[in-house]
Amino acid sequence: MQIKREISTMKLIRHPNVIRMIEVMASKTKIYIVLEFVTGGELFDKIVSRGRMKEDETRKYFQQLINAVDYCHSRGVFHRDLKPENLLLDANGVLKVSDFGLSALPQQVREDGLLHTTCGTPNYVAPEVINNKGYDGAKADLWSCGVILFVLMAGYLPFEDSNLVALYKKIHKADFTCPPWFSTNAKKLIKRILDPNPSTRITIPEVIENEWFRKGYKPPTFEQADISLDDVDAIFNETGVSKVHLGISNPTFKHDLHNALGIQDSGSLVVERKEEGSKSPLTMNAFELISKSQGLNLSSLFEKQMGIVKRETRFTSNRPAKEILSKIEETATPLGFDVKKNNYKMKLQGEKTGRKGHLSVATEIYEVAPSLYMVELRKAGGDTLEFHKFYKSLKTGLKDIVWKHEEDPDEGETGASVSQSSR
Repeated sequence: MQIKREISTMKLIRHPNVIRMIEVMASKTKIYIVLEFVTGGELFDKIVSRGRMKEDETRKYFQQLINAVDYCHSRGVFHRDLKPENLLLDANGVLKVSDFGLSALPQQVREDGLLHTTCGTPNYVAPEVINNKGYDGAKADLWSCGVILFVLMAGYLPFEDSNLVALYKKIHKADFTCPPWFSTNAKKLIKRILDPNPSTRITIPEVIENEWFRKGYKPPTFEQADISLDDVDAIFNETGVSKVHLGISNPTFKHDLHNALGIQDSGSLVVERKEEGSKSPLTMNAFELISKSQGLNLSSLFEKQMGIVKRETRFTSNRPAKEILSKIEETATPLGFDVKKNNYKMKLQGEKTGRKGHLSVATEIYEVAPSLYMVELRKAGGDTLEFHKFYKSLKTGLKDIVWKHEEDPDEGETGASVSQSSR
């Protein structure tokens, strides 16, 4: 079970460069995972908005990435989907590895000492993973780190082709060229990491001792604790009602968290509070409205804005909420979307398989003032660019009920071509 593996993995990993899991709670019908709040966005967004990075800045992020991956490997965990989209930044610019949904634990290693599941993102995957003959998870992860290093300094992918077969041929041959602005030592390191032969590829301990890598290097300091996965197994037992305690010591925060999730905490049990059918959309207060609105967003007072590829958008309407719901359903269905409604929330599920699976769009209506509603559409799954195209088509069908659109998801974005193939 993928969710169980991800929870187990994140409990095993306690490192300053890995997103921290605070607590896990489960009822008979839901699993609640409380994660560290990381506000700096994806490293991917930084590449899209700024293009390539300077070598010293790249080295800082690469050092943190290698520290995190090396620690994961020491705990028997192999990520298997390392890419800039899965690398987050906190408010201080510290890198945090996330998304362990495809990770492998020691029990998945077969008798030959290798992993055998082909997974990952094509542009970042190691050649031996594609071969389907088994691979060393540590060496495959390091290959992905090498691709990330190249992307950060070059601003584009080392292996790129619209044809998947042609792409895999380039990966198998390590058919890439470093741009002229790479330093000699950086080129040497990248070529040793992107060695298509895993037996001669450089190892992480060797990377850490590399001259280019060592410049300004500070080993991480953190507490290492003995971790048991017994309580994770308890979450998935027959009753399905239990908790994993991971360190919420503030009782006020815990109380507020449980209220926000709509659950009641009774010792080691978590019980969902019964939800009554909503007769009207949720009312949005002034602070929530400010946080949603671009025009009133106060974050520019505190942090530099980045042009990122957006995964959500909003519009306002003065039509009745039920009419808005009906119009969205009426417009989305001919576009090939299955519509599921729950009070004033909707889930639009694409019937066709896109580049990253089926496009899924979460929609919710908020009342911001009497007879004024805000509708939020957020990409819940699938490809971001496909979400942009879907929203443009949807917007045309909703023109009679829309009072004002927020800026389009892809309007004004630049540099997205660097990584569109990987999203």
